[in-house]
Amino acid sequence: MYNETDKNNFKVLFGKNLKRIRESKKLSFRQLATRCNIDYSDISKIEKGKRNIQLSSLLELSIGLDVHPKELFDFEVGLGYNK
Repeated sequence: MYNETDKNNFKVLFGKNLKRIRESKKLSFRQLATRCNIDYSDISKIEKGKRNIQLSSLLELSIGLDVHPKELFDFEVGLGYNK
């Protein structure tokens, strides 16, 4: 079972990876927002780990970044499970 700290840490790590991908494609928040159906201020909150997103938002982000959705999860989680 994961605690709230683990869940928040996961959101922060996801956000850092999202930011890394966005910046590698030289996209601003507004540029990414125009490529997907997510407000630019929400993208900022997601990158800071302040917003929990739905699967539909995950798909929108992957379309806007032109990456496979699994790339958004390509980071070390470090939650202590062995899978």
